[in-house]
Amino acid sequence: MEFLIRFTTFNILPTLFEIVLVGAVLWSLYDWRFSAVTLAAVGGYIAFSVTLSEWRIKFVRRMNDADTEANAKAIDSLLNYETVKYFGNEEHEARRFDVGRRRYEQAAIRSSRTLSLLNVGQGAIISCGLVAVMVMAGYGVKAGTMTLGDFVAVNAFLIQLYMPLNMLGFAYREIRNALVNMESMFGLMEVPAEIADKPGAPALGVSGGEIVFDHVDFHYEKARPILHDVSFRVAPGDTVAIVGSSGAGKSTVSRILFRFYDVAAGSVRIDGQDIRDVTQSSLRAAIGVVPQDTVLFNDTIRYNIAYGRPGATQDEIEHAARLAQVHDFVVSLPEGYDTKVGERGLKLSGGEKQRVAIARTILKDPRILILDEATSALDTGTEQDIQAALRAVARHRTTLVIAHRLSTVVDADEIIVLRDGRVAERGRHAALLAGDGLYARMWALQAEQEETVPETEVAG
Repeated sequence: MEFLIRFTTFNILPTLFEIVLVGAVLWSLYDWRFSAVTLAAVGGYIAFSVTLSEWRIKFVRRMNDADTEANAKAIDSLLNYETVKYFGNEEHEARRFDVGRRRYEQAAIRSSRTLSLLNVGQGAIISCGLVAVMVMAGYGVKAGTMTLGDFVAVNAFLIQLYMPLNMLGFAYREIRNALVNMESMFGLMEVPAEIADKPGAPALGVSGGEIVFDHVDFHYEKARPILHDVSFRVAPGDTVAIVGSSGAGKSTVSRILFRFYDVAAGSVRIDGQDIRDVTQSSLRAAIGVVPQDTVLFNDTIRYNIAYGRPGATQDEIEHAARLAQVHDFVVSLPEGYDTKVGERGLKLSGGEKQRVAIARTILKDPRILILDEATSALDTGTEQDIQAALRAVARHRTTLVIAHRLSTVVDADEIIVLRDGRVAERGRHAALLAGDGLYARMWALQAEQEETVPETEVAG
């Protein structure tokens, strides 16, 4: 856009103005035919430049697409380098990249050839116009209607005109290429947001932090429903756990609460306010989450913890780290809180990453807390320590726990058991065990697995 504005202001408009002036001078001082030939050459030059530039745009677009595809494959293989090495597929990834670069090379050659054709054509049109006018001027000198000085003056006028005209062709060509490169950006900007705030939506006002799911239906695709008529209430300050087998819809509940998606039917309310009627920023500011899949930025541990509340002091960061049982580990590192964690936190173990994520959420100090398999990557001893810390943090907050390991939710005020997207059972831990239903069977199965693992280790 800077290129477009600069060339339009300082090259294109002055050149067009100069074309008009030269045509007027030739018409008034010499013969209208000089102006006609000159303007015809200029018109042919512009028409040829526009036509050929529009034709070669497809080659520029193919070149950009091939470049994007090759770069995407390179980035994908680098981000997943461990998987590449696990299967020894370095040469396979190199071949995939080479295919994309070969397509780019072919498109680039075609683009270069068409550019050469454009330049040759533009030069030929300018030369033909110049030769025609100079021949006319030469006949004028021979006939005595023009002097030798007039001949030189006409030549000077045309050279003065055609030199910036070359720049005009270059500018148009570059502008068209720039517009092609901007197509993806403009296309992305024109894509409507799937989840958007209503006009004039107010900020969420959180007093107690009550969460209500009222007959909620949800699906990512209509052919594959996820939640069916799910209703539950989390009272202010209470802890409600959602359990169930994989694919039952547990994590979908947290995504709906954050309003990454809107429900298909029913409503979700916080302190009586439908989350679709408030701003997304205020909604997400009131909720803190410790996700199952923790992703960290390629920056320092301090930065990743402080991401929960940018601008937090070092004392506040360390306090949150202590609650998350990660402070002692951090200070044992040579660079302490200035230690870089690497891409997506690859320099930390799964448990260390999860504890950093817990510290980040503690620092945010939200009124509503979501724990999505928050201790799944921790060993038993560390899990017990962090569970105690999480209970302390959640004591005065409304907490929604999404868990697979049932031993982490026995103290919940209510446990909701999902099966195939429906509420199959609900109640406290003891009552659900006494009911001898789905929850009791899940509990017995996990207890059996936990007993089997130590026996296997001893036998080994």
